[in-house]
Amino acid sequence: MTQKKIHIDEKKLQHQYGYRFIKRLFDVVASSVAVVILSPVFLIIAIAIKVNDPAGPVFYTQTRVGKDGKPFKMFKFRSMVTNADELLEKLRDQNEVEGAMFKMKEDPRITKVGKFIRKYSLDELPQLLNVVGGSMSIVGPRPPLPYEVKEYTDYDRQRLMVKPGATGMWQVGGRNALSFDQMVELDLTYINERSVWLDLKIMFETVKVMIKPNAAY
Repeated sequence: MTQKKIHIDEKKLQHQYGYRFIKRLFDVVASSVAVVILSPVFLIIAIAIKVNDPAGPVFYTQTRVGKDGKPFKMFKFRSMVTNADELLEKLRDQNEVEGAMFKMKEDPRITKVGKFIRKYSLDELPQLLNVVGGSMSIVGPRPPLPYEVKEYTDYDRQRLMVKPGATGMWQVGGRNALSFDQMVELDLTYINERSVWLDLKIMFETVKVMIKPNAAY
């Protein structure tokens, strides 16, 4: 049986004034408080990255595509070797997921410390700075890479109608065990049904996944 396609009502999104105000207020307050509370964790991770690979930087910035297709710089703790982007071209034929994403379970570009922080999603913590700045939200679709968006269909591009999130239904719903099409369906389901309560539920599930990791790598 063919799954019914989800079509997002853009006007409905634009008229969610109350929800968008509460979401932005919560994003700013919660992410700012989290950065302060987690600052010791940031320091420990930074030291571990430097000890493991002294020549490289602690943070990694990458161009991602945000709301309405606008590019922005996303922050992460560096979990790969410094020339990871160059090596990607040599690894594309070993991609383990279908669609406009690259995922490889035993990716040789990942450092020892990187493997640990990726497993527990600690490499994503600097995205709290993106949330404070307004380019991301705490909850939303995974922010895609520019080359991924070039392969999007009109249907897939519906993911770009809202701000991307540091966490979302993809992260708590199976992550790398899911196909690209499954990720799109989860993201569109979220956009279609998003609410304060759904956001809170996803954040709660995110904490559980960080303590007991799913298919993150």
